[in-house]
Amino acid sequence: MLTIFPVTRIPDVKKGDDLGKMIVNRIEDQGDEFEEGDIAVISQKIVSKAEGRILPLSKITPSEFAETIANETGKDPRQVEAVLRESRKIIRMKSGHLITETSHGFICANAGVDQSNVGTTRDSVTLLPHDSDASADRIRKTIHQITGRKVPVIITDTFGRAWRMGQVNFAIGISGMKPIHDYRGTKDMYRRTLQVTEIAVADELASAAELVMNKADRVPVAIIRGYKAPKGQGRIKELIRPEEFDLFR
Repeated sequence: MLTIFPVTRIPDVKKGDDLGKMIVNRIEDQGDEFEEGDIAVISQKIVSKAEGRILPLSKITPSEFAETIANETGKDPRQVEAVLRESRKIIRMKSGHLITETSHGFICANAGVDQSNVGTTRDSVTLLPHDSDASADRIRKTIHQITGRKVPVIITDTFGRAWRMGQVNFAIGISGMKPIHDYRGTKDMYRRTLQVTEIAVADELASAAELVMNKADRVPVAIIRGYKAPKGQGRIKELIRPEEFDLFR
């Protein structure tokens, strides 16, 4: 049976906090404990906070280019400058939206630069982790050291989707599992050989976990129990379509 449950009452995360230890402690306080094969799904926001990826806008001097974009999009030029610094390239800029490709290869709004749930400081933004796979690795290893359990970790962020309304959680960092379940070469129910079916299970798990992760109620962590994750040490780049195979850019 597949179960998803929230890890509640996570305290405000500060730079240097040990997220793995914090999550283990909170689960125990809830009267539970990690089981072998559980999957920990963790919001990017607390990972960025623990890694000090918070940038006060007061420390940013916007470039002339950032000022121009800000005038066209109605955004704070300092925040635009932060987005540009976190971006590899601008993909689209239209109707107040700024879609960029991050240094990681993610294509998303504002390069993941965000002002929500930063803390009491209103003049700051959070940035994505420098290396979200490495962030997931550290948390997974800490959980294993404390509990002895092998627990895959997925770090998530909320992205919009082309051609679909609304946002969903996507995996942006992974450790302890493969992000894709590859069905190619297997048979369907009518014994036809599957040729192209590759299911992005890390994204599916990230979206499923979001159903119990309430941004307003301090629920930045969820545990998925009862799902057999694809074994292996995957990397998030496996989910990023190479530009030469992108039909829409």
